[in-house]
Amino acid sequence: MKQTKNSIIISVFFISALCFSQKKWTLQECVAYALENNISVKQSGLDLQTAEISKKDAIGNFLPSLSASSSYSWSIGLTQNPVTFDAVTATSNTLSGNVNSNITIYDGLRNLNQLYRSRLEIVASQYQLDKMKDDISLMVANSFLQILFNKEQLKVLQAQQAVSLQQLERTQNLVDNGSLPRGDLLEVQATIASQEQQIVNAENAILLSRVSLAQTLLIKDYQDFDTADINYDVPVTNILNETPETIISKAKEERYEIKIADANSRLAEYDLKIAKGGLQPTISGFYSFGTNYFTSELFDTQPFDVQVSNNKRHNFGLQLSIPIFNRFAASNSVSRSRVNFERSKFQLEQANLDLETTVYQAFNDAKGAMKAYEAAQKTVTARQEAYNYSRERYNVGLLNAFDFSQSQNQLEAAQSDVIRTKYDYIFKLKVLEFYFGIPISELD
Repeated sequence: MKQTKNSIIISVFFISALCFSQKKWTLQECVAYALENNISVKQSGLDLQTAEISKKDAIGNFLPSLSASSSYSWSIGLTQNPVTFDAVTATSNTLSGNVNSNITIYDGLRNLNQLYRSRLEIVASQYQLDKMKDDISLMVANSFLQILFNKEQLKVLQAQQAVSLQQLERTQNLVDNGSLPRGDLLEVQATIASQEQQIVNAENAILLSRVSLAQTLLIKDYQDFDTADINYDVPVTNILNETPETIISKAKEERYEIKIADANSRLAEYDLKIAKGGLQPTISGFYSFGTNYFTSELFDTQPFDVQVSNNKRHNFGLQLSIPIFNRFAASNSVSRSRVNFERSKFQLEQANLDLETTVYQAFNDAKGAMKAYEAAQKTVTARQEAYNYSRERYNVGLLNAFDFSQSQNQLEAAQSDVIRTKYDYIFKLKVLEFYFGIPISELD
């Protein structure tokens, strides 16, 4: 009974492992997994946590500091009688304790600006994290579509090889009957050998593209990783009916490149305000409390609790610090922050220009990919008709094997070009929609 139970457990384990290895990943699953496990995304998440810690630091600057200290000392030799204040030679012990507190009242608004800056830094870090997720999503989609293209390419090659094998059988019979020269048979055999090589290359391309995507997802099982065999059609979209200016306007609202550059500019502005605060006086309040206990072998001392109570002392007040000359450190900090602020404004302007250029390029790329796909479809239709005509002529002996092979090769190239331009068009459409605010994983 126990052996049967163990067999069932082992069977369930292997079935589970087999099911996992046969999993076919969809684009949505790949994107979701990458966003959860990609190292760059995790690093951006840590940057956000660091920004949140900086905010806690900024809040803490408004709170008073509090510290305590204590000391115990021995004195051998000349000392002072705490009662008569006479100088005597003796061995004495002193125990003292202090509590100190400080609070900043005014520091040129540096603490306030630091708090505002820390809040903005969190926003900027969140923008950076979101941008990283978008970049990873785009990269995953590109890798995913590359796998689909390679698979479709393999299917075309295999279909053409099947036709060639049928042609080989027919040609062999005709050669055996003396209807065709042996050279035609050799030509068909050469074509099949070439197709076999292309199939091997296509299979390797599929494997390499699968490995590339698996590495992006941080999946170690390269051999078993595979994507779902989905034949995506060109998505129905109105994005090309929009003007580039409309897409640019939408992109400036949606894309994180502009938001990040704008946030960095405002951060630089707060850095300038903080630096200017270093030129102003600082007012702080302080308070301290202390007491001590003294013993000596030469004279009687009061009990511990009496001394601690009687020796209490309070010290409190205000402190004003006015910067007069600090070797140009404060003024140089202001100048440096002002330069950085001006640089950040140029970077924001450049980010807008770069986005405009990128969107225009994406728009033209999508239109060009559409035209290339339409042209490839027309070409494959013409090549198919030419191939059909060549096959009819070849079957009746009016076309030699070499010319027929050329017609077949041209059809293969046209079919391959349709697949290539199709997936290129799909990806470039998604990129353009991406700038319009449509998530990259929404690929129907």
